Amino acid sequence: MTANLSFIELVIEASFVVQLVLVLLLLASIASWAIIIRKHRLLRAAVSDSDAFESSFWSGGDLTAMYREITSRGGASTDMAGIFEAGFREFRRLKAQDGLSAAQTLDGSRRAMRVAQLREMDRLEHNLATLATVGSTSPYVGLFGTVWGIMNSFRALGNVQSATLAMVAPGIAEALVATAMGLFAAIPAVIAYNRYADQVGRLEIRYDTFAEEFSAILQRYVYSGEQERRQR
Repeated sequence: MTANLSFIELVIEASFVVQLVLVLLLLASIASWAIIIRKHRLLRAAVSDSDAFESSFWSGGDLTAMYREITSRGGASTDMAGIFEAGFREFRRLKAQDGLSAAQTLDGSRRAMRVAQLREMDRLEHNLATLATVGSTSPYVGLFGTVWGIMNSFRALGNVQSATLAMVAPGIAEALVATAMGLFAAIPAVIAYNRYADQVGRLEIRYDTFAEEFSAILQRYVYSGEQERRQR
């Protein structure tokens, strides 16, 4: 083994365990980048769709017309429009039933919106745990490869009379490649996880706020209708 080795030569001439560690870290890096790209598109679409829906919702349009428009497109199973659709659908269904109080109708609508919101949050949070796992474990996996490579280098020195830096340098260099690969896999995953977890948390707050505001609108509608019936 010569002291002047390129990165590829270091990988090729590394021990089997170090090569296995490098392959695992490479696969983890590829998987995390696939999640990063897909999650970026998903969250960007969720924010954009929520902005568009909120702008339409607070423009003062008729809620029934908005609901019919959403259902005519096949329904909105995700984002804020999906929460609105689930809540308003349950509200209309319960309101049409006899014997239910206003509180029961509102409670049913809130539960429907909560279920829709939980499904949306599960969709947004999917694979975030994988990024966290890659980000937290990759440096240790790389460190394991480094320790193994250095152990092999020093064990080889036991068979020679006089050790020189040129003899041990290639083995240490190939071992340190594992540490570098671990950081290469971990750093983007940690950055992406922190960023996306923050975006998901902000979206959850927006969904909670919208559900409460929409519930307040339905509550005013229900109780105003009850007052009109009593006055008659």
